[in-house]
Amino acid sequence: MDTALTRLVGVRHPIVQTGMGWVAGPRLVSAAAEAGALGVLASATMSPRRLRDAVREVRSRTQAPFGVNLRADAGDARERVRIIVEEGVRVASFALAPSRELIAELKDAGVVVIPSVGARRHAEKVAAWGADAVVVQGGEGGGHTGDVATTVLLPQVVDAVGIPVVAAGGFHDGRGLVAALAYGAAGVAMGTRFLLTSDSTVPDAVKARYLAATVRDVTVTRAVDGLPHRMLRTEFVAALERSGRARALLHAVRHAAGFRRVSGLTWRGMIRDGLAMRRGKDLTWSQVLLAANTPMLLRAAMVDGRTDLGVMASGQVAGVIGDLPSCAELVDRIMEEAEETLTRLAAAGRSGPDR
Repeated sequence: MDTALTRLVGVRHPIVQTGMGWVAGPRLVSAAAEAGALGVLASATMSPRRLRDAVREVRSRTQAPFGVNLRADAGDARERVRIIVEEGVRVASFALAPSRELIAELKDAGVVVIPSVGARRHAEKVAAWGADAVVVQGGEGGGHTGDVATTVLLPQVVDAVGIPVVAAGGFHDGRGLVAALAYGAAGVAMGTRFLLTSDSTVPDAVKARYLAATVRDVTVTRAVDGLPHRMLRTEFVAALERSGRARALLHAVRHAAGFRRVSGLTWRGMIRDGLAMRRGKDLTWSQVLLAANTPMLLRAAMVDGRTDLGVMASGQVAGVIGDLPSCAELVDRIMEEAEETLTRLAAAGRSGPDR
C-alpha cells in the first residue's frame, strides 16, 4: 500500500510502532521494521550511551528504516540528536513539539522529523517550522493524552496542515487503517497493539493483565503525575488515587532518585529538565516531582513485571485485543484486512442502486 508515509520514510506498509518507554527496545523495533512497519526506538528512558548501543543493535538485526523517539524538552536533547545523525537513523520522532532549531538541525542532516501532537494548533506550529510529517493522537491513545477523540481531531489536523498526517489513538486492525486513510491520514501509529505481541519484551504476567482487560478497565487518571494519563485500572492505581498528594510526593522523590540511576542523569540535569517541563506545560513543582515518578512506576510493570507496584499505560484498544501475534503476523493481518475492507467497499459501491 503506497501512501505519503511509506514514500517519506521508505517502509512497505503505512504503519508505525510508537516509541514506548521501557517497551520499544531493539527487539520490538527490529521486529516491527522487518515486518515492513516503521519501528521507533524509545530513548527517553535510556542514557545517551545506551541509546547509541540500542541503535546499533537494531541496525545489526535489520536493514529496514527505523526511528528514534526523543523528549524535546530534555536537557541532553542535542546530544541525542547528534547520536541519531552520527548513526544514520532515518527518522526522529518527538513526544513533545521540538524547537524550530532542533527540526532544522535534523533536516539539514537528512533525518525525517515526525513530531507527535494532541491538538491542531500544535500540528500547525511544527508544520510551519519544517516538520516532515506529524503523528496526531486522539484521546483514546495510551499514556499522556488529551480529551478530543481521534475521529474529531484527525480530520481537523488533516485539513489544517499540508504535510502527511499519521493517525494514533484507537487503532489495532485493518479496518481502522482504512478508516484513517478515509479521513485523509497517510497511515496509523499503534502502541498498545505492538506492546501486545510476542516480540515485545514486556513480562508475560503483564501482557496477561492487558489481555484480560475490558474497555471499561482502561481509565484516565491524574494520580500518577498530575496530568491526564491513560492506563489500566488496577488496585495500585486505585491506591494512588486514594493516597493523597503529600504521600504521592514522597513516592515521587524516591522514584526520581531511582530514575536518575537508571537513566544516567545527574541531579542537575533532572532539575534542568524539570524547569523545562514547568515552562513547556505550565506545571507546578508538585506536578514536576510527580512526573519524575512516572518512568520508574512504568518500569516496575513493563520491566520487572510488578503489576502490584507499577502502572501500565494503555490505549482503550486493550479492551478489544485478545492475542499475542508476532509483529510480522500482526502487520500481515492488518494489511490483508485493509485490502479486504477496501475490496468489500468497492464491491458495495458497484452493486448499489442506481440514483
